[in-house]
Amino acid sequence: MSLKIINAKRIEGLDSNVWIEFTKLAADPSVVNLGQGLPDISPPIYVKEKLSEIAAIDSLNQYTRGFGHPSLVKALACLYEKFYQNQINPNKEILVTVGAYGSLFNAIQGLIDEGDEKPVDGKKWSSSDWTLDPQELASKFNSKTKAIILNTPHNPIGKVYTKEELQVIADLCIKYDTLCISDEVYEWLVYTGNKHLKIATFPGMWERTITIGSAGKTFSVTGWKLGWSIGPHHLIKHLQTVQQNTIYTCATPLQEALAQAFWIDIKRMDDPECYFNSLPKELEVKRDRMVHLLESLGLKPIVPDGGYFIIADVSLLDADLSDMKDSNEPYDYKFVKWMTKNKKLSAIPVSAFCNAETKLQFEKFVRFCFIKKDSTLDAAEEIIKAWTRQKS
Repeated sequence: MSLKIINAKRIEGLDSNVWIEFTKLAADPSVVNLGQGLPDISPPIYVKEKLSEIAAIDSLNQYTRGFGHPSLVKALACLYEKFYQNQINPNKEILVTVGAYGSLFNAIQGLIDEGDEKPVDGKKWSSSDWTLDPQELASKFNSKTKAIILNTPHNPIGKVYTKEELQVIADLCIKYDTLCISDEVYEWLVYTGNKHLKIATFPGMWERTITIGSAGKTFSVTGWKLGWSIGPHHLIKHLQTVQQNTIYTCATPLQEALAQAFWIDIKRMDDPECYFNSLPKELEVKRDRMVHLLESLGLKPIVPDGGYFIIADVSLLDADLSDMKDSNEPYDYKFVKWMTKNKKLSAIPVSAFCNAETKLQFEKFVRFCFIKKDSTLDAAEEIIKAWTRQKS
């Protein structure tokens, strides 16, 4: 092999990945996996039935429209017009992508150049609160700021931004003529006392916002890898350009099945049986159970407003990590590896989501996923009860 053949500079440093490392650790069948956000609950029966029916239709096993299967973009337009004041053009203002990851890729590749400034959300942290700090956020904006990436309900801590917090962000975007890429994949997974608001519906924000959604999070089918971007044509057209020159199109049978599933729930959105309503009620019970389990270990978990992750400061457990080999790793990396090995329970280190400047601030926190079957949570409970007995 020629030594001239080396990696492209654009992938420099990207070979190390938290998902690859910790998913491999959790692959042991004896480990209870509360790490990666992988639902092991069953998707709605009608979603699976629709896919089974559609697979038998020859024409739906061929290429479809590259920017989104016609029936799916129509269903998405119908659904989201219920929240926007304007009509949505399904062909010009919606793009179906390979998961929400694909939507982010298209938006960044199509609208942001190397060197453009992209501020992170301004936040103030304590062990019991997570609030947007308007002054901190404002300090990150200037005349060169091109875009902000917003994630609400927030992952991994489950923060649902309030109307007042979103207005601060909207005002800054308008003041500095900034693009807002709003990742709203957990839009339906909001719990009692909280309400998800779309920043694109705020005055002056539709024309500068790309809103991202996900079939995986909406219908608990992460393996389908379907997402979508919604926004004005003058923005979406650039995302379409990226897509037509990269992946071209998404799987036709999956798009048709998703469209038909959407129509079932669009017609019963006020019904408790609608999956948009029933799933968060089911998950709220699981969230509260996980809170109780973590508290039984002596931890103080941060109760999420939405999403299906919960984090807790694990330094209170005072675990002996002396046998962990890499002393240069953050505390949470070593703790999760220790817990997976010694307790057969996996999670994800929160510092994996942080840049170098903030890793130390978050390295005592570990993230658990609770979109799991009762049997999975039962197994986790047995581990935690045994752990509690050892401590006492």
